[in-house]
Amino acid sequence: MTIRKVLVVGAGQMGSGIAQVIATAGVDVILNDIKPEFLERGLTTINKNLSRDVEKGRKTEEEVAAILSRLHPTTDMAEAGDADLAIEAATENMEIKKQIFKQMDSVLPAGAILATNTSSLPITEIAAVTSRPELVIGMHFMNPVPVMKLVEIIRGLATTDEVYAAIEDLTKKLNKVPVEVNDFPGFVSNRVLMPMINEAIYCVFEGVATPEAVDEVMKLGMNHPMGPLTLADFIGLDTCLAIMEVLYEGFGDSKYRPCPLLRKYVKAGWLGKKTGRGFYQYT
Repeated sequence: MTIRKVLVVGAGQMGSGIAQVIATAGVDVILNDIKPEFLERGLTTINKNLSRDVEKGRKTEEEVAAILSRLHPTTDMAEAGDADLAIEAATENMEIKKQIFKQMDSVLPAGAILATNTSSLPITEIAAVTSRPELVIGMHFMNPVPVMKLVEIIRGLATTDEVYAAIEDLTKKLNKVPVEVNDFPGFVSNRVLMPMINEAIYCVFEGVATPEAVDEVMKLGMNHPMGPLTLADFIGLDTCLAIMEVLYEGFGDSKYRPCPLLRKYVKAGWLGKKTGRGFYQYT
């Protein structure tokens, strides 16, 4: 199963990063979003990343020009009628993802693979809205995509071995490390990470320590490169809450109950770095 052209749906932080690494690997990319300004923002991010690579001597101007020539932005998903693979990278909301998968299923040719970059939602449930559940798979990239090596690959109930092998091969072509994970809420990465972040938030909520102190303990005592509350701000507190809700609902275990302070910050619009305020302020 050769992948020559990829549709990436969603030009946000994750989608633009996925499009960048695929184009860098020599594969044509159709980058789709619902508004031209969203595409413009995604392409600006990609250009900044590639310009930085040139400044640091990691790429030449010619290599960057070749990468950009393989990126084709569009608001019309129908332009991806000959794509071999689609990767959905929209917001972490099941209903939104289902609508996108129905659309991708109707646009892409028979035999094309449909993948989701979901960080916690069930692959099997997403696959069920398509006419090709055997061709649906999870492909969970880490943020920032151009830097982080891991890709969790998650089979749905019906995903074939051939589809898994094709996605594993592509992941290696992108200079990433594929790790196979089964279809459980949060997979491995967020099943382990998010409860730690949630517990760090509880430490602040209960007055155990300040955000700065919690992060310092984890950096100096546990050798984490970034404290959990700083990391939460970078991920987005709304995303953290959405994943905790999936874990709480999926397992029905009180240990996954989102901290009330996390809910309060999200309701206040304090979503972290992207809004200028979360556990820390960003100017």
